[in-house]
Amino acid sequence: MAIQSHLVELERKHQSLENELHEALVHLSTDDLQIVELKRRKLMVKDEIERLRHSASATLH
Repeated sequence: MAIQSHLVELERKHQSLENELHEALVHLSTDDLQIVELKRRKLMVKDEIERLRHSASATLH
């Protein structure tokens, strides 16, 4: 199923961004703008995951 594999890839990307954000927050030298950008990208991926899940569940019903 194409949607399912896309979801898995997005979840991996979301986790990768989470890890990157964690590392940025641990290092005090990280620029605030970089942290904001990581949070923005992470939120965009999360929104896409939710859209796909909603689309997939609507297809099943």
